[in-house]
Amino acid sequence: MTRVAIEEGYFTIPDDPAEPPRLLGSRCPSCGEHFFPRRHVCAQCLAEGCEDVELGPRGTLWTWTYVHVPLFAKKDRSVGSYGVGQVDLLEGPRVQAILVGERDDFSIGMELELDLEVLSAEGDDEVVIFRFRPVAAS
Repeated sequence: MTRVAIEEGYFTIPDDPAEPPRLLGSRCPSCGEHFFPRRHVCAQCLAEGCEDVELGPRGTLWTWTYVHVPLFAKKDRSVGSYGVGQVDLLEGPRVQAILVGERDDFSIGMELELDLEVLSAEGDDEVVIFRFRPVAAS
């Protein structure tokens, strides 16, 4: 099976499973501000020509909530409760993303890492989305 992004241009899908996925963002060559998703014009200084960069793969949970309404239906069953959080990436942008884990797994200020999840299978392709999950304790 080949993994493909649900939408091109938002994250990488590494060939090596040991390699973490990365969000695809941009950096302003004038002021150095980073953005996700990518943009051509800097929202900080309005300079044009932002450069494409890879962001992450880790960040800090700024805030979060737990949703009890199904996100989507998967093979005749609803995928129920899930977390949604605002994650501050090391480069600066704050990203809103779905969180992987149970309600008691999250706390503000904790370290998270980017992860991919298979959303569906279409022929020989697995369609994947990005999510953040708590960094495993070492």
